[in-house]
Amino acid sequence: MMSPRPIPRIAITPGEPAGIGPDLVAMLSREPCAAQRVVVGDPQVLLERAEQLGIHLTLIPLDPDQPPQADAAGQLHLWTGCTVAEPVIPGQLNPANARYVLDTLTQAADGCLRGVFAGLVTGPVHKGVINEAGIPFTGHTEFLAEHCQAPMPVMMLTAGTLRVALVTTHLPLRQVAQAITTERLETVLRVLHADLESQFGIGSPRILVCGLNPHAGEGGHLGDEEIHVITPVLERLRGEGMDLTGPLPADTLFTERHLRHADAVLAMYHDQGLPVLKHAGFGSAVNVTLGLPIIRTSVDHGTALDLAGTCRAEAGSLQAALATAIHMAQARNGIAPA
Repeated sequence: MMSPRPIPRIAITPGEPAGIGPDLVAMLSREPCAAQRVVVGDPQVLLERAEQLGIHLTLIPLDPDQPPQADAAGQLHLWTGCTVAEPVIPGQLNPANARYVLDTLTQAADGCLRGVFAGLVTGPVHKGVINEAGIPFTGHTEFLAEHCQAPMPVMMLTAGTLRVALVTTHLPLRQVAQAITTERLETVLRVLHADLESQFGIGSPRILVCGLNPHAGEGGHLGDEEIHVITPVLERLRGEGMDLTGPLPADTLFTERHLRHADAVLAMYHDQGLPVLKHAGFGSAVNVTLGLPIIRTSVDHGTALDLAGTCRAEAGSLQAALATAIHMAQARNGIAPA
């Protein structure tokens, strides 16, 4: 007789309280879940937003000493300890509540590091209001990397079977070429390869690598980064056994002929790879941070302040982020997905 599959316990941070994050979290509760969903946030904010949306939500205080239990429809578990400084009005940012957003992230990440949670799913935050509060903040990825002491986080977005990771992320285009160094490219490829194996359960992952320049440099006539940086790194890592193809022209790499033989694509910069991925799965894509000691997934969209509390938000990306975190937690434990 087979033993029952272990139930993962996944932390969820709603993000900016005035945005659609609390809406999406409340919407998750409409369906049962094979995992234990634990919200790290202010219960009053969640219950008020659920009431606005006509959702009957029961929040169950988490007892971390008890084994995780799958959630029934209408319920979520709650990790207490984070409360907003001032009442929340949907759609209206308030810098007084910026510290609360970071407190939820800190508590959730600490819970993952201690093994209380098997993974973390993050709702959208508003960088501007956090900075207006006088708190330096560039994004989830950088915050979690610093908090978890991870030297090289790697951003990867997924949409169905398409996975696109990035060598550089939020840089002005004029700075991209200078940022693609031998050391950075090699480190990113090693992180991507290792996490595809350990967190996605992919043996010998096949990775397609974009060139930086049009036509992958066209033999040096349109740029020489492919010759002096990208190709030497790929050749060295192939010698270690990695299955790497490239550098390939980005304008033809994202075709069925290439993608059907790949587990992931590595793009050199943000707008080289992500427009294709978001066209393929906007609203259901997932942002995954690789290179952390914890599992972290996120929605692929922003706070949508104009939709908060209106019943017009869609929870597809948060649902996909939760499903991805569950899959990654199972793969990390050597469990084949159901």
